[in-house]
Amino acid sequence: MDLKHRQILQRNRLNLITALSPADICDGLLSKGVFTQDMIDEIQSKITRRDQARQLVIDLETRGSQAFPAFLECLRQTGQHALAELLQCGDGARLPPSVPIQPSLIPLPVRPLRPERLPVPNPLSPSSETQAVRPTRQRRDSIQCYKMDASPCGICLIINNVDFDPDCDLKDRTGSDIDCDKMEKRFKALNFEVIAKRNLKYKRIRHEMASLAKRDHSAYDCCVVIILSHGTEANHNRFPGAVHGVDGPAVPVQLITNYLNGQNCPSLQGKPKLFFIQACGGGEKDTGFEVSPDEVEPSLGGIDDQMDAIPISSSSDSLSTSDELDARATLPTPSDILVSYSTFPGYVSWRDTQAGSWYVENLDCVLEENAATDDLVTMLMMVNAAVSQISAKGLYKQMPGSFNFLRKLLYFQSSLS
Repeated sequence: MDLKHRQILQRNRLNLITALSPADICDGLLSKGVFTQDMIDEIQSKITRRDQARQLVIDLETRGSQAFPAFLECLRQTGQHALAELLQCGDGARLPPSVPIQPSLIPLPVRPLRPERLPVPNPLSPSSETQAVRPTRQRRDSIQCYKMDASPCGICLIINNVDFDPDCDLKDRTGSDIDCDKMEKRFKALNFEVIAKRNLKYKRIRHEMASLAKRDHSAYDCCVVIILSHGTEANHNRFPGAVHGVDGPAVPVQLITNYLNGQNCPSLQGKPKLFFIQACGGGEKDTGFEVSPDEVEPSLGGIDDQMDAIPISSSSDSLSTSDELDARATLPTPSDILVSYSTFPGYVSWRDTQAGSWYVENLDCVLEENAATDDLVTMLMMVNAAVSQISAKGLYKQMPGSFNFLRKLLYFQSSLS
C-alpha cells in the first residue's frame, strides 16, 4: 500500500474500528483479490465486531497499491458512505453527526509519577487518531504481530539486588524494592506469572537464568527478565553492560540473554524474550546539551537520587561458550530478543531512594497508560522521552535505550483492551 494511503488509515484508525462493519465488506475484498481466504477466516474468527474491524485495518495496510481504492469501493457498495468520504478526503476530518461514534481521541499523556515532574505527551503521535491498537492474532507465519494470548502469557523473572556485601564497595540500593513492587504488579496485570528473587549473588543469578532456560515454555508466548542492580561496562560483541551480584562480581548482559536464545532454550524459539535492565552502563555522568526552551519540559529529579554504577569491568567472562553458531537453526540465534537499558552504555543510571529509579518509574507509568493501545517498541520510545526530560540535582541527565532484535510488533495483553 502507498505510504499516503497507509497514513490516511492510521489517522482514521479510531473511526474505522468504531464504525466499520467488516462482515459487509469481507466478500468484496476477497472477490477483488485484496484479501486471501485465510485472511478473511482470521478476521471472522474474532469474537467482537471491533476486533474484526481492528484486524481488517491492520491487514489492509499490508496489501498492495490497489487495496485502498478497492476498500473505498467496497465501503460505498455496502452503504458505508460516511467512512468512504472520510477516507477519500484523507485529512482525518470528523464523521457527520449522523454517525454515532466518537470522532477523535486524545492520547493519554506519559506522566511520571512524581508530582514535581510534568506530564510528557506521546511524541510519536502525529495526530490524535494515530493509535496502534493491540490485535489478538492466531499463531501463524506473519511479519506483523507476535502471538500474545496465552494465559498466563509467560514467565516474568525479577532479580532485585538491594543489599550488597560491604567488602565489594557497592552501596545498598535503597529504593529498589519500590521498583520491584511496581514491576511485579505491572506484569501480573499484563497476565504474566511473576517470580521475584531478592539479593542474588553472581552464581545465583546464573543459576536462576539456567533454571529459567530449562523450563518448558511451550504453553507460553513470551518470557520477561527484569534485573534491578548495580551495573558496569563489560566487553561484549552483542549486548553491552553487566549487572552485579550482591557479592560483587558482575554477570554480562550478553551472557544473561544467551540463556534464553533460540539455541539454548528451544521452547522459546520464535517467541519474544524481553530483558529490562535497571543498572548503570558505566561511570560517566551525562550533563546534557543546551536546547531551546520549547524542546524540553523542565523536570527535576529528587534530592535523594543515587547512581547504580561502578567503573568498567575487566572480566573475561563476557562471552559465553553457549553462543556458538548453530548451523541447524532456522532463525538467527539472537532473534526475537529485546534488551531495554535504563541508560546509554557507559553512563550512570539514576535512582531516587524514595520513589525508585527514573527508568522503572516511567516504564511502569507508560505500560499502565498505553499497553492497551501501543506496541512495546513505541512505548519504550515514550519512556525514553519521559526520562530524557528529568535532571538529577538540576544538572545530570539520563537516556534509556534498547537493542531490538524482535521480528514482529509486540502488544501485551491488557484488561483495558
